[in-house]
Amino acid sequence: MRTLLAAGAALLSLASAPTPPPAPLPARMADTGGGSQLITAVAVDASATTGTLTWWDRRGGRWVRAGSAPARFGAKGLADGATRRQGTNTTPTGLFDLPYAFGVRPAPAGTRYRYVRATRDSWWCQDNDSRAYNRWVEGLPADCRAGEAEHLVAYRTQYAHALVIGFNYARPVRMRGAGIFLHVNGRGATAGCVSVAADAMRAILAWADPARRPHIAVGTRRGPTAILRY
Repeated sequence: MRTLLAAGAALLSLASAPTPPPAPLPARMADTGGGSQLITAVAVDASATTGTLTWWDRRGGRWVRAGSAPARFGAKGLADGATRRQGTNTTPTGLFDLPYAFGVRPAPAGTRYRYVRATRDSWWCQDNDSRAYNRWVEGLPADCRAGEAEHLVAYRTQYAHALVIGFNYARPVRMRGAGIFLHVNGRGATAGCVSVAADAMRAILAWADPARRPHIAVGTRRGPTAILRY
């Protein structure tokens, strides 16, 4: 009888034991880019235009949340970065590097990233027929039509401060998409970028350290574009 009571007590103790908290999101991802800093941008599903952006530090072998903010995505939601098409107003999912920062306003205090100040001559070429496709240019090249480029200073609010997201950047594929950034919120959903409030963008630039090789992972909670795949 005592053995049965003891066994019953042990089972009851196990049943009532608190469930351990899940591992931090980066620890559950397939790849985080190999650095010790990471930004995650997560939407509920691929049709969502809002979600959460979190920035993480790896300390002592563990991922620790450094900050978090509400995020906005494309007006048509999110799409797999491997198959996304330009002009669809979708935010590409995947794991990307962050080549450099830029802005219409001066770099926030503490910024360590290479920061390029936008001028009246600064454009981002999105013309698929241009040799400057998906590149910053100072003065429009002859083969990049103004109607197929963003005049960066025209977006004084959104591009007050920004980080270039390395989607389709290293080896651009025509019609895949160009000009995908992490930038300051505008009036609503984006045309395909990820955006956050101005104070969050300044905090991210003060936190990000290129020596720690930060990346950004964009995805959904589940499904084919789940962030855990990246």
